Amino acid sequence: MSAETNIRGARKVRKGVVVKKSGSKTVKVAVSYRERHPVYGKIVTRTKNYQVHDEADTAKAGDNVTIMETRPLSATKRWRIVAK
Repeated sequence: MSAETNIRGARKVRKGVVVKKSGSKTVKVAVSYRERHPVYGKIVTRTKNYQVHDEADTAKAGDNVTIMETRPLSATKRWRIVAK
């Protein structure tokens, strides 16, 4: 993966869980992160959902995956699966 990153440039990488299979070669991935609340200072867990391209079409709900930013593939897909 590091060789691909060097060739194609620095791209964002996230780890998440497949939530839903949404069509052919597309899955919805939930990425959770923790941050401090701006007013109260409490650490809260936030979740963001991404539409992700699955070229092999093998990911199922519940799989842990690593996703990487890519060129726009459709109106909502900007990420692709690089590892399961």
